[in-house]
Amino acid sequence: MEIQNFKLKIADNVEQLNCKKNTVKFSQGQPDTIIIHYTAGRNAESSARYLCNDDVKASAHVVIGRDGKIIQLVPFDTIAWHAGKSYYEGRVGFNKYSVGIELDNAGILDKAGNEYLSWFGKKYHADEVIQAIHPNENKEKFWHIFTEKQIQACEDLCTLLLKDYKTIKNILGHEEIAPGRKQDPGPAFPLKKIRELLLQERDSDESIYENLDAKVEASLLNIRELPDANSKTINEPLKKGTKLKILQKHKGWYKVKTEIEGWVASEYVSFE
Repeated sequence: MEIQNFKLKIADNVEQLNCKKNTVKFSQGQPDTIIIHYTAGRNAESSARYLCNDDVKASAHVVIGRDGKIIQLVPFDTIAWHAGKSYYEGRVGFNKYSVGIELDNAGILDKAGNEYLSWFGKKYHADEVIQAIHPNENKEKFWHIFTEKQIQACEDLCTLLLKDYKTIKNILGHEEIAPGRKQDPGPAFPLKKIRELLLQERDSDESIYENLDAKVEASLLNIRELPDANSKTINEPLKKGTKLKILQKHKGWYKVKTEIEGWVASEYVSFE
């Protein structure tokens, strides 16, 4: 997979739709989060085309089918309407902070004899279902499983987004930004495992950058000789808004260039 001009390059497993209603671009430094959803729809194609309807007040950046096919609706530089009323760690309205990934999945199912029934009437066999407790609840329910191809496609796309968009720092479920209102992607999706794996891989990577633009977000930020909190500071603290060039990353630290070169804690820096 490859991103060109904020869109996935068309391939055998990638299709592009034009969701004309979404036109507002992300602000500088955004998106910084990926939000995982399930569609609760009949299939990927119908869900994607529904989300593109002008009179539907919802959309997403991509829909991933059960065969691993990815349908892109909205470019990655444009805000999609997938989060709704949402909050997390002091921020509200996550549409303006996040890329929305929808996975074709029926969600919660009701048992009907030896089969399981979706809200839209489709029947599923037992091998397509798990019984589990949602992280935000305390009672077991029946959930439509995700396919291996689907999970792998989601993981591959998240890896690509983390690589191409250095601003992205977290992967969350809809259920985490809208608890009590939303239950997706639910316990059938390995959200915690994927999040820990991908973010750990990226954070442990000692990446070399070529003058990546960034700025200081803290009121004052120490700049040090080495990537260590006990290392000697080499200048006056950098003020909020100071422009930086990112040169290298090492375990939670960035080597930066201003008037001098030194190391700063990455959590207090945002990309432009």
